[in-house]
Amino acid sequence: MAGAFQTLITLTVTTETQTRSIAGTLFNEEPRVVEIKGIPIDAKLGPNMIYITNRDKPGLIGGLGTLLGDAGINIATFHLGRSEQGGDAIALIEVDGEPEAGLMERITALPHVLTAVPMKF
Repeated sequence: MAGAFQTLITLTVTTETQTRSIAGTLFNEEPRVVEIKGIPIDAKLGPNMIYITNRDKPGLIGGLGTLLGDAGINIATFHLGRSEQGGDAIALIEVDGEPEAGLMERITALPHVLTAVPMKF
């Protein structure tokens, strides 16, 4: 992957149970996330984000959009990545407000969602 970018930094964390990594680069002097857990993605980070890990199955985007819309939360950007068709997938969503704990629980309860984590930058 390093050959594809003029600048690239990768952070790898290994614990007793797993190894995780994230890679980022500068694109037009703007930081971008380009890989998470080995899954390619192209995401700009914003002040309020939701990070989701899920199985790559139909219905995630519609279900998530409905939950956010019903909560009055607007989607600013939506970035997706997957390891392979039907395999592991991730989503990084920038939202215009900080999602409440109850909303995060409803997102986690969506079919095929494994984890949903709010992030603030």
